[in-house]
Amino acid sequence: MSAPEVARIVACNNKLGECATWSVADRALYWTDIEGKAVWRHDPATGDSLCWPAPDRVGSFALCGGDRFLLALPTSVVLWHPQRGVERVVAAAMPGQAAGTRLNDGRCDRQGRFVVGGFDETTRAPIASLWRVERDGTVTTLVDGGIVCANSTCFTADGATMYFADTPQRSIVAYDYDAAPGTQLGRMRQLTDFAEQPGRPDGSTVDAEGYVWNAQVFGHRIVRYAPDGRVDRVVEVPMENPTSVSFGGPDLDVLYVTSLSRSKAIPDWKPGPDDGCIHAFRPGVRGLPEPLFAGA
Repeated sequence: MSAPEVARIVACNNKLGECATWSVADRALYWTDIEGKAVWRHDPATGDSLCWPAPDRVGSFALCGGDRFLLALPTSVVLWHPQRGVERVVAAAMPGQAAGTRLNDGRCDRQGRFVVGGFDETTRAPIASLWRVERDGTVTTLVDGGIVCANSTCFTADGATMYFADTPQRSIVAYDYDAAPGTQLGRMRQLTDFAEQPGRPDGSTVDAEGYVWNAQVFGHRIVRYAPDGRVDRVVEVPMENPTSVSFGGPDLDVLYVTSLSRSKAIPDWKPGPDDGCIHAFRPGVRGLPEPLFAGA
């Protein structure tokens, strides 16, 4: 298969673009600029983009319908509307969240519950955890400590497998995922080891064929992994630091990619004109609709 054309579609120059999420209802792409404390929207049909100031840094979010979002702020999860602001605190605190950590990557499972992990951005110590925000707002701890930077959370179509990465560990793992309320994560296996790969795992999504697409931060590329961990495809992108991916478009056949233009991990890095912008390409496969948070 020939290499797809990767095009820049929004010249937004995000400091830390993340959590690309396509709304089937709105036919629009949403994402967060974490360090810019903003939530963005882009309508491919018109080419228009909007930027809303957020109440704090938004590590990730879920769509709720009715123009509302579930925001993962540094230490809480809230229901938020771009014009009305914070409407309700869903989870005021994460159980056992370590001091100095903030909430980072998160996605809804196939039952509409929000799974979100932490990030120790200060000392880069393995003290962060992984939680699930249930429909009623209660919080279940899925991984208690041992994480530096939670990323790559995504789910298979049947919801039976959850993919996850602790970015500095340079691997993506797969957990057996039980949909029953209150249950913990099941058996873990390694999907892929990044020892022979240039980047580190950031945001991921699963396509309709069950393959995992991962944005390799520091790696200049997007990689598609087979369910057995085999590298199926590599797509080079013009941004050095892609951060998340989402299938979108009316037919869910476009892969959208966020990126960053600032990095504390590489302070001497000089970003190029594509860094921090939104890019897209047609990978030749379709994605899966993103679930809404069911507790809104």
